[in-house]
Amino acid sequence: MGRLRLQSSINAIEEEPEDCGITSSSEAALPSMINSEIGAVLAVMRRNVRWGGRYVSGDDQLEHSLIQSLKALRKQIFSWQHQWQSVNPALYLQPFLDVIRSDETGAPITGIALSSVYKILTLDVLDLNTVDVEDAMHLVVDAVTSCRFEVTDPASEEVVLMKILQVLLACMKSKTSVMLSNQHVCTIVNTCFRVVHQAGTKSELLQRIARHTMHELVRCIFSHLQNVDNTERSLVKGGSSSKNEVARFDKDYSFSSKSENGNRTSEYDGLPSSGVFNSTSSSSLVSGMMDETVGTDNGKDAVPYDLHLLTEPYGIPCMVEIFHFLCSLLNVVEHIGMGPRANTISFDEDVPLFALGLINSAIQLGGPAICNHPRLLSLVQDELFRNLMQFGLSMSPLILSMVCSIVLNLYLHLRTKLKLQLEAFFSCVILRLAQSRYGASYPQQEVTMEALVDFCRQKTFMAEMFANLDCDITCSNVFEDLANLLSKSAFPVNCPLSSMHILALDGLIAVIQGMAERIGNGSTNSELPPVNLEEYTPFWMVKCENYGDPDHWVPFVRKRKYIKRRLMIGADHFNRDPKKGLEFLQGTHLLPEKLDPQSVACFFRYTAGLDKNLVGDFLGNHDEFCVQVLHEFAGTFDFQDMNLDTALRLFLETFRLPGESQKIQRVLEAFAERYYEQSPQILANKDVAFVLSYSLIMLNTDQHNAQVKKKMTEEDFIRNNRDINGGNDLPREFLSELYYSICKNEIRTMPEQGAGFAEMTPSRWIDLMHKSKKTSPYIVADSRAYLDHDMFAIMSGPTIAAISVVFDYAEHEDVYQTCIDGFLAVAKISACHHLEDVLDDLVVSLCKFTTLLNPSSVEEPVLAFGDDAKARMATVTVFTIANRYGDFIRTGWRNILDCILRLHKLGLLPARVASDAADDSEMSSEPGQGKLLTNSLSSAHMQSIGTPRRSSGLMGRFSQLLSLETEEPRSQPTEQQLAAHQRTLQTIQKCHIDSIFTESKFLQSESLLQLAQALIWAAGRPQKGNSSPEDEDTAVFCLELLIAITLNNRDRIRILWQGVYEHISNIVQSTVVACALVEKAVFGLLRICQRLLPYKENLADELLRSLQLVLKLDARVADQYCEQITQEVSRLVKANATHIRSQMGWRTIASLLSITARHPDASEPGFDALSFIMSDGAHLSPANFILCLDAARQFAESRLGQTDRSLRAVDLMAGSVACLGQWAQDARDAMPEVEAVKLSQDIGEMWLRLVQGLRKVCLDQREEVRNHALVSLQMCLTGVDEIHLPHGLWSQCFEMVIFTMLDDLAELAQGNPQTQKEFRNIEGTLVLALKLLVKVFLHLLHELSQLSSFCKLWRNVIGRMEKYMKLKVKRSEKLQELVPELLKNTLLVMKTNGLLVPTSTLSRDSVWEQTWLNVNKMFPSLQSEVFPQGSETVLSNPGDGGRSPKDTET
Repeated sequence: MGRLRLQSSINAIEEEPEDCGITSSSEAALPSMINSEIGAVLAVMRRNVRWGGRYVSGDDQLEHSLIQSLKALRKQIFSWQHQWQSVNPALYLQPFLDVIRSDETGAPITGIALSSVYKILTLDVLDLNTVDVEDAMHLVVDAVTSCRFEVTDPASEEVVLMKILQVLLACMKSKTSVMLSNQHVCTIVNTCFRVVHQAGTKSELLQRIARHTMHELVRCIFSHLQNVDNTERSLVKGGSSSKNEVARFDKDYSFSSKSENGNRTSEYDGLPSSGVFNSTSSSSLVSGMMDETVGTDNGKDAVPYDLHLLTEPYGIPCMVEIFHFLCSLLNVVEHIGMGPRANTISFDEDVPLFALGLINSAIQLGGPAICNHPRLLSLVQDELFRNLMQFGLSMSPLILSMVCSIVLNLYLHLRTKLKLQLEAFFSCVILRLAQSRYGASYPQQEVTMEALVDFCRQKTFMAEMFANLDCDITCSNVFEDLANLLSKSAFPVNCPLSSMHILALDGLIAVIQGMAERIGNGSTNSELPPVNLEEYTPFWMVKCENYGDPDHWVPFVRKRKYIKRRLMIGADHFNRDPKKGLEFLQGTHLLPEKLDPQSVACFFRYTAGLDKNLVGDFLGNHDEFCVQVLHEFAGTFDFQDMNLDTALRLFLETFRLPGESQKIQRVLEAFAERYYEQSPQILANKDVAFVLSYSLIMLNTDQHNAQVKKKMTEEDFIRNNRDINGGNDLPREFLSELYYSICKNEIRTMPEQGAGFAEMTPSRWIDLMHKSKKTSPYIVADSRAYLDHDMFAIMSGPTIAAISVVFDYAEHEDVYQTCIDGFLAVAKISACHHLEDVLDDLVVSLCKFTTLLNPSSVEEPVLAFGDDAKARMATVTVFTIANRYGDFIRTGWRNILDCILRLHKLGLLPARVASDAADDSEMSSEPGQGKLLTNSLSSAHMQSIGTPRRSSGLMGRFSQLLSLETEEPRSQPTEQQLAAHQRTLQTIQKCHIDSIFTESKFLQSESLLQLAQALIWAAGRPQKGNSSPEDEDTAVFCLELLIAITLNNRDRIRILWQGVYEHISNIVQSTVVACALVEKAVFGLLRICQRLLPYKENLADELLRSLQLVLKLDARVADQYCEQITQEVSRLVKANATHIRSQMGWRTIASLLSITARHPDASEPGFDALSFIMSDGAHLSPANFILCLDAARQFAESRLGQTDRSLRAVDLMAGSVACLGQWAQDARDAMPEVEAVKLSQDIGEMWLRLVQGLRKVCLDQREEVRNHALVSLQMCLTGVDEIHLPHGLWSQCFEMVIFTMLDDLAELAQGNPQTQKEFRNIEGTLVLALKLLVKVFLHLLHELSQLSSFCKLWRNVIGRMEKYMKLKVKRSEKLQELVPELLKNTLLVMKTNGLLVPTSTLSRDSVWEQTWLNVNKMFPSLQSEVFPQGSETVLSNPGDGGRSPKDTET
């Protein structure tokens, strides 16, 4: 347009060499420019005969005043060179404005004058410092809006109209526009709209320019709203508006009508007077509607403006009027009968679209500032939103799209003031149009879905819907409905995937990702306790102390949501049985224990989903309590300033009016009482309201019942209601309005069937506006995840299902990626909010897409996997989730393991998956364990395409990807196959499967346990007999993984141990042949013990007890692995001997070592381990002493290997006596007396077991062994002075050890020839045994003599000597020589010690008598040798004794 050209000329002027600012250069250019413009105007005027002729006629008549004023200006302009700021702009503008105003000028002249004014305005010379600039701007606006010209041709007329628009827009964009008054701004908008309206019959160009100018004006005006902060000056306090005042205000700045239009000389004023603020009549439909609506809408809510405000600089008053006018443009629809049902595109969508576009611009620029101005806000809340609700159901996608854009802007800027309006829009527009079952066309559905997705992309939108609406008992569950809508809309049902499905998916994922992004911002409420009502509180009165503080509103809304859910459950119970429903609510503390009418009434009023028939029956019941409930129920309604029919509609929407007349009467009486209480208006009393209500019900039935043939007329209705108002008639207009309201719009007394989302009726809108004044404040959510746990729990199931279905149907990688992003976001939220079930469901769903769980029907599964992008992406996602969020996976581990096992069978796993983070050297040193493959994914294995080969390693080595050897020669792989193979490898590498197990130490305990259980489950229960190689391979692999995570989690071994032990136990006890599985089980168990014993002393007993499983191995299996087992046990003992402290633990070790004594291959490492324990008593303790003795005895008696080992075993036994002495000494030195006595008894028992063990070895067939055992036994019997054995124990020792050994040896010596042959040189052993008897007896003579049974013991000693004298063995002469000598020496010692003295008494307890009684039988002469010269009669003092010199010789 002209402004752009002028601007370029200004730029040219600015390029002068002078370095000056814009203002100075503009001022310099102004005189010459004005001079040029004057010349241009005069030149055009001279072309017209009217002006040119008069100028050259030569008569004395003066020139026309227009020409004179232009010429006068020309004389002055160059005298104002340097003082333009002080020059009144009116001086140089007025001549041009006079031309514009003149009705004598034609279109070309007026157009040139308008151009001149435009140029002056755009030169930026006028500013706020210019003299009288305000008056000058007013002059310009007045002149341009009153522009008059003669129409010569259509083209020139359009040029003038364009220039009018140009100048008015320049006025508004000028720096001095702030000086314009409210009235002038309204006039400008009025003029522009008249041009817009007029342009409808003109060219397309004019139409577009006019509309563009209107948009620019609105943008320009409302962009200043942010700067208007003085609301008080803009509004008049108090007072009430009237239609007349508004009309008068309109007339004050309407276009003046001309009285002389002439014959097409009416110039611009000849246009239809369809101005924005024009109160005059018009033949135009649109303008007529404008005039009608401007003066009538919102009269009761308006606040009048003082007239002086109209002349003040523009601000809120003009913005309110303009916005009100824009809203009124939408009301045109009402007069054309465009309703939600009769909505077709046949109505010209042009006007609504234009108006909606202007409104959208105003809201975009006004933004949050609208909240600061109650009148503007009121227009938005009521009139605008009511129209948006209506146009939202338009069949035109363009209108619907614009409506949705406006609502989105309103949400962004004003949502805190539009809580219920937004609820209504989503319930009555979005949720209805987005589903085809409500009759919406596909374009409507698409536009609606796009709008919904736009809302979902606002990060806090869904959170705010949930907090404000879903958690409010009086509102619908908008969040839940929208989430379900998105989920359902993403489902392709019996059709291919369409853009609509993808759109819904985008919305769904936008919501999910919004939640995921909030996770890092704190306040995730997975720790919030569940809400519970401990006592009854009126649920409709629950309040929040501070809606701005999350510490207050978060618990508040969660409590409200809990109440709402419970009410819904109660409603369900009520619908089945009203009595039980109320009892249920009493049980959950939502109703008091003793029902009161108010609480039941509020339950009926605020609970959605109730059966309206049952509610109606309850309320209509004659029972006194029900009547009280009915009146309380009526009391919950707000009928303030509401028409009677509107109030009745709202009341009867909440239940079904009963059919019985008495019930109807009771219900209407309660209604009438409440209505009269709040809106008496012209009614005399409540009876009038009752009669009139009953009359409306009858009229409704009459008009809308098809069975009534003769319909009631208006006159009939008025006649029926005469004299009811306290004996007077109600106004006829009042009754007529009621009559037509009922006729046009039925009162529905039946509940809507399958209501779904209700339509927004006028009565419902009125009710909404009433409620909006009382509803709780809008809660603004921030970027923290306060309610995401509760929200996600509601939408997670449908969301996973929807994303999964789309992923299943999708064929493009961008859609795959969208779905994967959604899956990962779901996983992140589930993990953050500890929703384990949801994460499990997600894993189950994803695993299906990996194709790894499908029975393999393809010949080359590896290549098929490489060619399937969806499967690869799903696989990477599954393992990404397992690695990132494994803490919260429970049953999902089974599905993940199924995938891992499938990859294992295909040979696609990395070699170190089952690594337990141990040293490589330790891993490779396992028996039967070959060196692990460094990397089974080497591309070098791709030498030929074939089925992957299973590894045949004993310990379940990992299989390679592809066989290096093939049965048949095959063709070289193609490039495509190589590429597919490479993709497969890359995918598996991205999965980081090994991390699941190597990093299992970081898993939470519950998840770790579930992983272990899943491994046990995946391995399967071991079967006796032969299982397939594939099953065994799987079981071995699972066991490897199980052992790996057990070793990785030594600090939490108690969690895993029971399951691991039972699994290994099942394997060991069910295996009858050697195989890789039992091998892995046994050595895995040993390895666990080796690794964990140093760290888990409190678990040592359990770990070692588990090794008893080895003892339960089938004999054939045990035999095969005995040597390796013993080596492992030996290693375990050497590494952990200090950590094994309990008798139970040592018993297991000793049992294992004892068994090896009879195994040819295992005995050597077994004895090596035992020697480690017993040598020098290094690791002997009271706990293991007896056990080790028994094990050593087993080795001593074992005839495997060299005799030397048996001798060493005897030495180990004999050497252990030193430990007993040391322990006894330590006990005496350090322990309390009681404990020392106890330990002393235990030591005595251990010593007895020691000598008993040696006694058994003394019977060994091998001469060296038994003789060595005898020597060792003698040492153990005589070298125990430090132990301080109790005297009684020696009696036991002689009976159980020495005498028994002597008897056993004697029996062997006299045995059959075979026995004698086996026990060669037995006589030497007998000699040693007899010497041992005497030596020990004499060594302990002092202690033994104090025993009461000493005489008996002594008789047994003599008896054994006698027995040995009589033995008939080879070389028995040695014994016969030895016995007398030993006996004589013994007697001498006893004599010396005073134990053998003559007595005068004869008794069995007399040592003297018993000695000679037995000795004389063998050696009659021995007594005289011991007591020569009759000294038997001499008494010796027993205390004089000492030991005989011969004592040393024995």
